[in-house]
Amino acid sequence: MKEKILIVDDEEDIREILQFNLENAGYEVACAESAEEALSVFTPAYSLILLDVMMEGMSGFKMAEVLRKEKKSQVPIIFLTARSGENDLLTGFSAGGDDYISKPFSIHEVLARVKAVIKRSNAHAAKEKEDEPIVAGHLRIDALKKMVYADGEAILLSKKEFEILNLLASHAGRVYSREEIIGELWKDAPYVLDRTVDVHIARIRSKLGTYKNYLTNRSGYGYCFSVTDNA
Repeated sequence: MKEKILIVDDEEDIREILQFNLENAGYEVACAESAEEALSVFTPAYSLILLDVMMEGMSGFKMAEVLRKEKKSQVPIIFLTARSGENDLLTGFSAGGDDYISKPFSIHEVLARVKAVIKRSNAHAAKEKEDEPIVAGHLRIDALKKMVYADGEAILLSKKEFEILNLLASHAGRVYSREEIIGELWKDAPYVLDRTVDVHIARIRSKLGTYKNYLTNRSGYGYCFSVTDNA
């Protein structure tokens, strides 16, 4: 799926140049000639906004504040402006900007900045998703607290037991071979035996009690996490 970019600038020539080059670079692009128009068409589907600062009516700084405070959006914003003083930079960043490009600009610089900001934003979103608790049936796995709860009651797992359960639950439905589990979780211990994984799995299942069937063994293949109705 293409990343969607919204260009907000009251200069038609700049909108056209940016749209042409960004679309050639593989992005899906929409344009607005004012902050007011941009706010009316904005959706969370956008991956980034290229936002002019000085426009008739609402300024780019004000639009950024509206997005951050009223719409609670964290979409990345790159400001475009002929003003490049230190105070302007500080105002832009305090308004919620992620980057700042001075006019006149090189289109190569714009493309590089756009790519870098989107990449950074996607990495942050992926990290946040990774840290979200996994809720599977009556089981809750909290990656930040390194805790597992069944029916609201804490289950005490060792560090390696938690890592195994979290790995399998994070990829529910996927079968991990013993070798893959060792490769993921014992990177610095090259002489770990397959039996070590089996022992840890057995301990996890015993601690899960009535929910032990969430961890299954696919004979000849490895282990899998899936929520079962008979747990």
